[in-house]
Amino acid sequence: MSSLAHGNSTSPVEVTHISTHGVWLLTHDEELFMSYDDFPWFKSQQIKSILNVEEQSPGHFYWPDIDVDLTLEIIRHPERFPLQAKNCRPE
Repeated sequence: MSSLAHGNSTSPVEVTHISTHGVWLLTHDEELFMSYDDFPWFKSQQIKSILNVEEQSPGHFYWPDIDVDLTLEIIRHPERFPLQAKNCRPE
């Protein structure tokens, strides 16, 4: 007798927390913080738009409702990508 193999995870990425300071993203056993200072696109969005995130390929995340694409590298080191991470800062 053999067991069927388990399927792929249907939720490899999810937003676990939204606060007045930023957004926490859980991906493959790693939780990452995205501050609104570095990722201002999320600050004024509806919760459902922030929660709607897809991992399009390993380490590449897309929020279709707000048309934001981010990689693990950008999330981990926003200081290395100042034009991408700070371009849309509200004034």
